[in-house]
Amino acid sequence: MTLSLGFSPCPNDCFMFDAIVQRRIDLEGLEFSVHLADVEALNKAAFAGNADVTKLSYHAYAYCAERYVLLDAGSALGRNCGPLLISRRPISSAEVAAGALRIAIPGKYTTANFLLGLAFPKARNTTELVFSDIESALLRDEYDAGLIIHENRFTYEAKGLKKIIDLGEFWEGETGAPIPLGGIVIRRSLPAEVQRAVNRVLRRSVEYAFANRSASLPYVRAHAQEMSDDVMYKHIDLYVNEHSIDLGTEGRRAVRLLFERAAAAGVIPAAGQDLFLD
Repeated sequence: MTLSLGFSPCPNDCFMFDAIVQRRIDLEGLEFSVHLADVEALNKAAFAGNADVTKLSYHAYAYCAERYVLLDAGSALGRNCGPLLISRRPISSAEVAAGALRIAIPGKYTTANFLLGLAFPKARNTTELVFSDIESALLRDEYDAGLIIHENRFTYEAKGLKKIIDLGEFWEGETGAPIPLGGIVIRRSLPAEVQRAVNRVLRRSVEYAFANRSASLPYVRAHAQEMSDDVMYKHIDLYVNEHSIDLGTEGRRAVRLLFERAAAAGVIPAAGQDLFLD
């Protein structure tokens, strides 16, 4: 069986999926047709039902949970890894809360944008940009603030930009739970044995990546554009952890908490089915 597989070109995804793409592990007879795209493009592809297996934002998952179920392997979920709201000039949280600032966001359905709305309900003057363009837009004074994700948290200070708030810290302070950023989902319509096989293969791929850290470097570097090796590994170490191997009890609790908080705030529809693979 051949399954379409979507994930981002970011170092953490390339690190986790390298062993699948390069066939370094037992794929249990499965074949994968791989498509790489920005996370918001992956979110929208999931809404359209264009992938069998795909990475998406946890915020986006709420809008397609009737079609997809979450795998236990492959998540980006942890502590001290949340999105940052940054600016060129010093800006206080109170100024953000007032709601007048022009804010660049990496996508409407990103978990980052969900957290922004949770922390600052009046901050609605937002514009969607590709995440990698946000720093440059701030430096050109096109926006007052920008919501950054991925490797940009390692580069913004060197460009003279300033942190307003770490929205991951905000979430952890509010809930005590790690922040669920992105996960891997699979079509509910696929046979249960295929769903479980994909979860096993993905777990095997992540475990292989941890045990053979240098093996994935060529694949990661090929998609990392002008990123230095130091930033690549900082990115991987920030977003790939024990929850990427298996969500576990703490990870599942964090995901449920995010959905409950978001549904209570009216940000997402309430989940009408179980979120997790049996």
